[in-house]
Amino acid sequence: MFAFSEKSEKRIVEILNKYPVRQSALLPLLALAQKQEGYITPEAMEEIGRRLDCSPAYVQSVCSFYSMFYTKPVGKYVIQFCINISCHLSGCDDLLEFTAKKLNIKVGETTPDKKFTLLKEECLAECSAGPAMRVNDTYHVNLNPQRIEQILKSLD
Repeated sequence: MFAFSEKSEKRIVEILNKYPVRQSALLPLLALAQKQEGYITPEAMEEIGRRLDCSPAYVQSVCSFYSMFYTKPVGKYVIQFCINISCHLSGCDDLLEFTAKKLNIKVGETTPDKKFTLLKEECLAECSAGPAMRVNDTYHVNLNPQRIEQILKSLD
C-alpha cells in the first residue's frame, strides 16, 4: 500500500488549492509521488486516482505518456541521451553506445549498484549544442567521449 509522507501531505493541500478542477493536479501529484519513492508505483497511481476522482487507468495513461515519470526503479543518476535529428547528426548514437559500454549496461537498464540508469530521450531542446544528454536535472552539451568520461567520474 502506498502512502504519502507527512511532508507530502502538506504539499498536496497546497497543490490542490491551486487547481479548481481536481484532475488538473495530476502532474504535480505524480511528480510528488516520484520524488518521494524514486518512481511511481501502481499503488501510488491508485492513491492519486482516488484523491483526484479519476481511475487508476487514467493516471497510468498520463504517467506513461511523459518520459519524465518512471514506473520502475531507476538509478541515483538517470542519464538521458537526446536522440532527435540534430543530436543524431552530431553523433549521439556513438556516444550513447560509448556510455553504455562504460557503464556495462544496455540502454534502458540500471547498473547493478543502482547508481546509473541509461535512457534515450526524444528531444532535450538543445539542438544548437548537440549532442546532448541530461543527468537528472543537469544538461550537458557538445559531448564527446572524453567529456562523458569526466561527467561520469564526477558523479559520486
